[in-house]
Amino acid sequence: MAALSGSSDKYVLGIDLGTTSIKVVLFDTRTKTVTDSCSLQTNSDVIDEHVKEQDPVQIIATLDQCMCALPKEKLYDVICIGVSGQMHGVLFWKSNPGCEWYSSQFSHRFRPQDVSRLITWQDGRCTCDFLSSLPKPESHLNVATGFGCASIFWYTKNSPEFLSKFSVSGTIQDYVVSMLCGLEVCLMSGQNAASWGYFNTTNNQWNTEILKDAGFPVHLLPLLVDSGSIAGQTCSEWHGIPANTPVGAALGDFQCSVYSCMMDKKDAVLNMSTSAQLTFSMPADFTPASVPDALSPIAYFPYFHNTYLAVAATLNGGNVLATFVGMLTSWMKEFGMEVDDSEVYSKLIERALTQRSTDLRVTPTLLGERHDPSSLALVAHITPTNLSLAHVTRAVCAGIVANLVGMMPPHVLLAAGVKRIMGSGSALSRNEALRQEIEQAFPFPVIYGKDVDSAVGVAMVFNDKLLGNN
Repeated sequence: MAALSGSSDKYVLGIDLGTTSIKVVLFDTRTKTVTDSCSLQTNSDVIDEHVKEQDPVQIIATLDQCMCALPKEKLYDVICIGVSGQMHGVLFWKSNPGCEWYSSQFSHRFRPQDVSRLITWQDGRCTCDFLSSLPKPESHLNVATGFGCASIFWYTKNSPEFLSKFSVSGTIQDYVVSMLCGLEVCLMSGQNAASWGYFNTTNNQWNTEILKDAGFPVHLLPLLVDSGSIAGQTCSEWHGIPANTPVGAALGDFQCSVYSCMMDKKDAVLNMSTSAQLTFSMPADFTPASVPDALSPIAYFPYFHNTYLAVAATLNGGNVLATFVGMLTSWMKEFGMEVDDSEVYSKLIERALTQRSTDLRVTPTLLGERHDPSSLALVAHITPTNLSLAHVTRAVCAGIVANLVGMMPPHVLLAAGVKRIMGSGSALSRNEALRQEIEQAFPFPVIYGKDVDSAVGVAMVFNDKLLGNN
């Protein structure tokens, strides 16, 4: 791609299709800053017990709302589009065309047509017994419920007639890229492919023979492209963005969030919101093992230029505190008192800050962990003197951090040459007690203030590509 020239303002559009919300940003290629952004909740969940699906029509409608909030005159000057989104999930569609283009309010846009619901990473229909019946992958990454290939296996064995309706599959972000470019196939980056399972990151290939021998419909597998490459060009004007604008192959939201805030290779990034992830960059010559270690709490995610991120991804983060708050408010409701969740949360943090330590011990693994699904929450060392709100809240915060430390101990970070931790996420920004526990647990400076942002990160990736830095 040609380097930028000229002095007029040009922009990269960054899109992140998250689990609960969509965000779009306009990234100024000259100042390398975000000039405009919009984020909206999708409210697209279709939940039925263990089935966690989302309505793609609602997702695209929300994306349209976000795009309409951006300045139209700047959209005319967009010279590249980058798309990231929720990993692991799978959407099916029928090519030719997969969507319907139409004009609305002086812009051109598309709506899904002949598509399935999005089966998300939270889907729980692939039980442990079902997963154990699947062939072993030729990959260093395990396969879990909610992963694209596992979900396709489930449909192959339980509802093959469902799959017969479609010819293409991909993540929701892959679908958007395919529709924008008018592609008849799905082009998938290694980042998203690795999140599906049955993908060898060393040779950048699907485990095609293993899948074929197990009766997997390999014709549904996307075609692979390098992370950071261009998938095509817009097949039409879209919300004022000109036709023939380059569109990047979709990337993983996790990798883009790290790209947005990792300032140096010696930085570790800790993001704690609903769940939590602690990650650092592996050396350029690192190659993961050829088989997965089911018991290891650290996974290695493909990043850019054949490099990897070491990741401790806990399922138990801010959601543990949210459950604690919900428990207290429901108890109070039973006593006839209505208290707002935000009031309870603020009071809990206020009380925890008066209690710098406690001998109460909370193991907060309400959801288990991917490497240890049977690990449930525990409370220990209970005495008559440590049951105050201050003690219990401090113990919950300490337990969340201790669980993360257990997954990625400080000595692992030290051995990797980490010099500081970039801390971000809503749980950390709202909770000083959590920040205190993080700072006590790790022997590094913890820097706050530069929040991870996948929409910004994917815009930065393709801005760097435009400048020849990527």
